[in-house]
Amino acid sequence: MKLQRILASLVVVIMATTAWAQSPQMLSDNHAMLRVDVSNRYLLLPVQEREEIANVRVIVDNNVAQTFNVKLAADKIDYFVPLDIQRFGGKNVLLDINFHGDRRSTGSIKDFLCWKEMKQTDVFDTANREKFRPAYHHTPAYGWMNDPNGMFYKDGVYHLFFQLNPYGSQWENMTWGHSTSTDLIHWTTQPNAIEADALGTIFSGSCVVDKKNTAGFGQNAVVAFYTSAHQNQTQSMAVSTDNGMTFRKWAANPILTSNEPDFRDPKAFWNPEIQKWNLILAVGQEMRIYSSPNLKDWTYESSFGKGFGCHEGVWECPDLMKLQVRGTDKQKWMLICNINPGGPFGGSATQYFVGDFDGHRFTCDQKDTRWMDYGKDHYATVTFDNAPDGRHIALAWMSNWQYANQVPTMQFRSANSVPRDLDLFEHEGQYYCGVTPSRELDQLRGKKIKRPEQTCEIVVDLKGSSTITLSNTKGEQVVLAYDAAANTFSMDRNKAGVSNFSEAFPAKTVAPVHGDIRQLRIFVDRCSIEAFDAEGRMAMTNLVFPTEPYNTLKVTNKAKATVYAIK
Repeated sequence: MKLQRILASLVVVIMATTAWAQSPQMLSDNHAMLRVDVSNRYLLLPVQEREEIANVRVIVDNNVAQTFNVKLAADKIDYFVPLDIQRFGGKNVLLDINFHGDRRSTGSIKDFLCWKEMKQTDVFDTANREKFRPAYHHTPAYGWMNDPNGMFYKDGVYHLFFQLNPYGSQWENMTWGHSTSTDLIHWTTQPNAIEADALGTIFSGSCVVDKKNTAGFGQNAVVAFYTSAHQNQTQSMAVSTDNGMTFRKWAANPILTSNEPDFRDPKAFWNPEIQKWNLILAVGQEMRIYSSPNLKDWTYESSFGKGFGCHEGVWECPDLMKLQVRGTDKQKWMLICNINPGGPFGGSATQYFVGDFDGHRFTCDQKDTRWMDYGKDHYATVTFDNAPDGRHIALAWMSNWQYANQVPTMQFRSANSVPRDLDLFEHEGQYYCGVTPSRELDQLRGKKIKRPEQTCEIVVDLKGSSTITLSNTKGEQVVLAYDAAANTFSMDRNKAGVSNFSEAFPAKTVAPVHGDIRQLRIFVDRCSIEAFDAEGRMAMTNLVFPTEPYNTLKVTNKAKATVYAIK
């Protein structure tokens, strides 16, 4: 039945698609114009990822309505992306296209395949065509995705915004995509939320629910903060009065500027201890803290970073929150700092700092560098604003900048991690970040099965050290090992499957363990393995691309493994 539905959808697409008949005007060896008769909603643009980008200006009534970059196909089509031409309103749309590739190697643009294969259609098929698309992790319907942005909860709905390229499955054209969920597992794709403007493309940021109407936009208005990326990076604001479904940009943008080249990723939150808003920004290799009574006027308070943590790359995507220390009446503040490069096993990763914050200055208790997740594919971690029951629910981008543009998918690239609840625990007089799979994941657990499948949860009860091996008939395997004597947990994906897209992909990742692990929870999806100490004292996230699903599980040293199907 599923195959029949997919075929039926393809038939609808074919019937609704008309071949492209208009010819481009060639103005030079790298410049063309194309007039589009708006008879259908979408113009399908053929993409070839090995090509250089072409810059497209959409001109309506002699004005530029939109500008974007796309890798138009020269001699091979990898996939199509839709340009919504009806949104521009006019009957005729002019595409002004400048190619940046070397024509000596790719040939004359007049002979490019893209002109012959452009099509108009009223629907765009997003049925899954990727064997590695996750079954229960959030992914974009199509195109490239990186950092989660602007996450908030309101009226029973979780809103996830994210860095999106609508015109290709590699990084470009940064836009805020948007998905919603009532359970953190099943996501509905919504229209794109915030798009590029004269101030630049739209980089990462945050949203807050203004419960007290401090900004004057209305009680419970949703206010978004994001980085406008152009010649310099500046901070901008947008407002939603319909629960985050549409945003109106603030006329007085930008609200914060700097002469620093890396000045981005604003994270705002209400601080009841000072009855003001705080905002934290990543600036080079430090975090800058601001305060405001009204979300519009911001006062610089202090900076944090010098002498603490890893400084091998640019600091990005901050978050700052007050957390309970489990089993005690103590509370401490934790600052999340994502860094690229500089991760413990190369590339990007999430570090954190535990200390105190008075609304003005963050002071750190620790001197060592601490990582929230010791896999290679856990980055840009931030939490939902206004989460229910005082929870701090985090999502990460499940990839690594070392190879994110090359992973073996094309319809889409990148997924988010499973949701995780954050808290603090104490071990040998030190405070550490606790990372526990969010309780919403329990609804996925189906019946017990005898062997692993391409999507499953594996629960392993341990009695000391143990090795857990997932493998398939192709000889591909992932080896997870708990060493009780060394207090470490590791995951070896060197033979996990497809890895020839990057020399940086094969790896063995190792995490310190703070206290004995008695039970592991291992979440397997079509392209990822996430392992957690069931008590939330260790987390490890790694991508894998097996040519066939792992269907064999072996454990050692009296460990007991239970495999659950995913509903």
